[in-house]
Amino acid sequence: MAKAVRKALSRLGIMGELLQFMWQRKLWWMMPMVIVLLLVGILLIFAQSSAIAPFIYTLF
Repeated sequence: MAKAVRKALSRLGIMGELLQFMWQRKLWWMMPMVIVLLLVGILLIFAQSSAIAPFIYTLF
């Protein structure tokens, strides 16, 4: 089981390394912050060239 998880995390690249680091150091409490930051980053990237850009602008 652990070998399969390591193999899956290795495919994720940097994100997999970050998750593995946080899991080994027992930093589970930090995962929600990382997930929120990733979602905001993805939202900003996709909103740059879409019709929702004016609405995203008002949030920040």
